[in-house]
Amino acid sequence: MEIKDYSKILYQKLQLVDDTSVMTLINDIHKVYNEDKQIFIIGNGGSAAKASHLAQDLSKGVLTDQKVKKRIKAISLTDNIPYITALANDDGYENIFASQLRTFSGSGDYLIAISGSGNSPNIIKAVEYCKENDIKVSGITGFDGGKLKPLSDISIHIPLNEMAMVESIHAVIFHYVINYLRMLIAGEKFDESCFK
Repeated sequence: MEIKDYSKILYQKLQLVDDTSVMTLINDIHKVYNEDKQIFIIGNGGSAAKASHLAQDLSKGVLTDQKVKKRIKAISLTDNIPYITALANDDGYENIFASQLRTFSGSGDYLIAISGSGNSPNIIKAVEYCKENDIKVSGITGFDGGKLKPLSDISIHIPLNEMAMVESIHAVIFHYVINYLRMLIAGEKFDESCFK
């Protein structure tokens, strides 16, 4: 398979993305920003890297003007390695995200949970904690959505059984979200000429 063939498949599978769910995620992030609440992002493996990238893009990439004081408060719970390893060692790996949420989160905050399978025990425990503590959950999944899909307040589900393609589509969605938030919050216009 050549790269052009792969690109065609990626484009076709992008049509599976539900526009309404993506816009709901964007509006939720905007609401959390306006209410000065915190966004937490979690994931394992490639989804952990996506969580870190999305947190950086939300907190720095949306509002690039350094004179703007109010920022989107987004943090990835995958990034504090000493804390994660201490929690995994003492409390079990399945508790690494729920334990951090117990420490750092509050009512009205927001969780973005990224899981290709939707079945990672540490993701599910974190989501269950959120459901009990007034923290809205957006679940970003692939495959059949696993346990995460029905537990999520908002589900962005890519019904594919190939992890690399699922993760590629997740990345496209997240970059679209950032670009839309730039228009919504920073008032930037989307300039298609930069793609030429």
